[in-house]
Amino acid sequence: MKNQYFGDINDYRKYGLIRLLANDGKIKTGICWMLTPDDTRTDGKFTEYLYDSRKYRMFAPDLYDFLRKCVGSKKRCLLEAENSNIFPNIIFHNPILKDDANQRKQYFSDMCKLFEDVDLIFFDPDNGLEVKSKPLGKKDSSKFLYWSEVIDSYNAGHSILLYQHFIREDRDKFIARIVADIRDKTGSNNISYFRTSNVVFFLIAQDKHSQYFSDKAKIISSMWDGQIQVFPNTLT
Repeated sequence: MKNQYFGDINDYRKYGLIRLLANDGKIKTGICWMLTPDDTRTDGKFTEYLYDSRKYRMFAPDLYDFLRKCVGSKKRCLLEAENSNIFPNIIFHNPILKDDANQRKQYFSDMCKLFEDVDLIFFDPDNGLEVKSKPLGKKDSSKFLYWSEVIDSYNAGHSILLYQHFIREDRDKFIARIVADIRDKTGSNNISYFRTSNVVFFLIAQDKHSQYFSDKAKIISSMWDGQIQVFPNTLT
C-alpha cells in the first residue's frame, strides 16, 4: 500500500469488500496496510470512476462519497480512512514497512501482538505474494507478503484476506496456481477469491469462519455485481 494509491478504483472495491466481510465488527478485523513510501510512478491515478457517479456510486454510496471528497481535496492518505467512520470497529497496523529484514521481523511481531484477538487479517502489499526475484530483506522486498508470514498468521488462528496484483501470466492459470500454493502451504480447505478487472483478493478461512464467509460471499456477489466476481470455497 502506498498513499499515492489512496482512493483509486482498486481502493473503492477493496474497501467495499473488507467492510462487507467485517460487517461492522461482527467478525473482528485487523488491517495490516504494509505501507511503503510513495514513489514517482503513476500508479494510483485510476480515479476516473469518481467522476461517473451514475455507474459507480450505487455499490457503496457513503464510501464513494468519502473517497471522492478525499481525492478531490488532495487528501490521499490512508489515515483519512482510519480517522473516518468508513471502517467501524476495525483496527489498523500502519507503520512504514522497509526492506530491512530485521525491521520487518519487528514489524510483524508488533502486528501479531496488536492483532492477537482478531478473527480476520487483511494484508495489503504493494504487489502481492513473494516472488523468487525478490528475496526477503532485499531491495523492494517490502512490496511483497512472504509465505512464512501467511503461514504464521494462519497457524495463529486467523483467517486471512490478501491483496494480489495480476502478473504477466494467464490470469486463470495464475489464480489456480496461487490457490494450489495456499492449500499446500497452509493446509486450508476453505479458500475463496474475489476477482476484479485489475487485482484479485484471496481469502483463507479458518474452519470456524467458513460458513460466515460463505454467507458473506453471496452478499458481496449481489451488492458488487459487475465490479467484484466472487468464487467461494474453490476446494469444495
